[in-house]
Amino acid sequence: MAVTLEVTPTRKRRPLVVGHLDSPNISDTKLFRSLFFASQELSHMQPLRFILRRNSQSIIRKVKVLAAVFDELLRSHMVYSQSAQLCFEEMNIVMQRMKTLIEDCTRSSKLWLLLQIENVSFSFHELVTDLSTVLDILPVNDFNLSEDAEDLIVLLKKQCSDSIQFVDPRDDDLRRKVTDTIDGIKHQIVPDQSKLIGIFTDLGLLDSASLIEEIQRLEDETHDQIDERSRIAAASLIGLVRYANCVLYGPSTPSPHPDFRRHKSLSEANIPADFRCPITLELMRDPVVVSTGQTYDRESIDLWIKSGHNTCPKTGQVLKHTNLIPNSALKNLIVMWCRDQKIPFEIYGDGGVGSSTPCTEAVEFTRMMVSFLIDKLISVAEPNAVVFELRALAKSDSVARACIAEAGAIPKLVRYLGSDSPSLQINAVTAILNLSILEQNKTRIMETDGALNGVIEVLRSGATWEAKANAAATLFSLASISTYKRRLGRKVRVVSGLVDLAKQGPTSSKRDAFVAILNLAAERENVGRFVEAGVVQAAGDAFRELPEEAVSVVEAIVRKGGLMAVSAAFGLIRQLGEMMREGGDTTKESAAATLVTMCRKGGSELVAEMAAIPGIERVIWEMIGTGTARGGRKAASLMRYLRRWAAGDTHETAATETQSIVVPTPSRIFNPVL
Repeated sequence: MAVTLEVTPTRKRRPLVVGHLDSPNISDTKLFRSLFFASQELSHMQPLRFILRRNSQSIIRKVKVLAAVFDELLRSHMVYSQSAQLCFEEMNIVMQRMKTLIEDCTRSSKLWLLLQIENVSFSFHELVTDLSTVLDILPVNDFNLSEDAEDLIVLLKKQCSDSIQFVDPRDDDLRRKVTDTIDGIKHQIVPDQSKLIGIFTDLGLLDSASLIEEIQRLEDETHDQIDERSRIAAASLIGLVRYANCVLYGPSTPSPHPDFRRHKSLSEANIPADFRCPITLELMRDPVVVSTGQTYDRESIDLWIKSGHNTCPKTGQVLKHTNLIPNSALKNLIVMWCRDQKIPFEIYGDGGVGSSTPCTEAVEFTRMMVSFLIDKLISVAEPNAVVFELRALAKSDSVARACIAEAGAIPKLVRYLGSDSPSLQINAVTAILNLSILEQNKTRIMETDGALNGVIEVLRSGATWEAKANAAATLFSLASISTYKRRLGRKVRVVSGLVDLAKQGPTSSKRDAFVAILNLAAERENVGRFVEAGVVQAAGDAFRELPEEAVSVVEAIVRKGGLMAVSAAFGLIRQLGEMMREGGDTTKESAAATLVTMCRKGGSELVAEMAAIPGIERVIWEMIGTGTARGGRKAASLMRYLRRWAAGDTHETAATETQSIVVPTPSRIFNPVL
């Protein structure tokens, strides 16, 4: 239930279950049945248990009175005037709104409701006022009610007209305790544990599981807020609950909570076409508008312009200027889609859309929690639960990642990378992975003694495939900095470990390995090492299993000097042709782009091998006619090569390919947050 600090929420009225007014008997029956069932449903609802109990009880008692009246009306089979029908319709709307309000309060965060107690109390009072208005104009004398029913209506009218807005003193006192605790954090006053226990007991949050659920509800509230003040308030409450959960109930059980299951990668998600960059066809992280009105991802269009182009890639028009205007509306839509798909957007720029300077209270709560966990890590005999808690906290946001690293947690986590316990090893490497998402933490990890070697060792000989995959993901994250990309690519153990994982791992682990390879292969000097380690064979073997990732790797290898290795791989050119026929849009484009580069650089022999693929011309024509803009351009280039070859023209020229090839940015294929 998203209620701002200043504004009472507008409730969306639900459709009425009524007939047409030109058929009175049918309309009356349906309308009264709807009223009766709505009143029965509301009458049997339980009042809110811990806050707003009196408000919800008051409404439910009033509806119980109406339920008795509607029961008598339903059995009377009377025909009513149109004015009476309109009153009943409005009453039906009011009851639907009552039901919606109680249901929303039941599903909402208890702490958020507590903070909004006056506004929500007003919403309850407003509904009683609306009911009173309908009762005042209801033509009761036309209904031939029994004396008991008439007395009930009179009593209900009086109760509604005498109703006033109120906040339960108990609720108000509890709210004051919460706000006092948060205010104390501004002055670095550590909350008293007994007071925390009292607050959360009064809210009915009696164990770690209920607090974790409360955190999730508060995070949902944060996403629903549009004003800065409300977001700050929600962030403060999240910090309070996280701290209380850790201090009162200790580190969580290391068994992975459902929330920590790996989110699906973007390569698995069905990305809406409008959210894809026209250049890379990947999800845009920072959409910008060029002078022609077309939208591109900032990184891609920057690369296009810096490469010397002065035209719009999609329309071919000359750019009047190279100013890039942020498309904030589209960016917000992308963020909402990522949230619905359980794909954190934060990896596309720490903080995500709409992020702002974190509030003081939230930062202090996080620091206190991190300090508590680090002290616990030093003192406990079994560290797995504490490491798991650090992993979970590092997953939450940038503030937590910064606080954990600043508290010196990285060296302490490194010691557990070589643990004999599979669970502890997974938690340790995943915690480091989540910390590496923050830009400044990448340097901390690379400069920490034993950290890089520990991650590499997990990649090569981790206890589980999950540990190896998360080590690969960590290397991918670290390699987003170009100097580290070269440094990692020079390490034989990194190259061989990633290729071995791409060959032998399960599908999810192979995907992580290929994406890390794709990132490292952006440096030309790394490509030769990957070729020697067998990456071409690994990619070819994975064409069916992971077509997008495998074809992208082959494209990168060809562009960066690995043409001969790809050409020598038996059947690989035929496989690329099949990917143009059977793959998704991104895979088709990548396969076509790879073949274009091979034909341009490899000469007539490679063109002849492509021409020998059964049905290749039909595939190319289909791609020209029905493919994406970039795919059509690549397919047209392939057709020109085939025609020149068929005409006996073996002269190769780079001018045939008029558009530069852009490799999909790896960070938009892989989602590292665990």
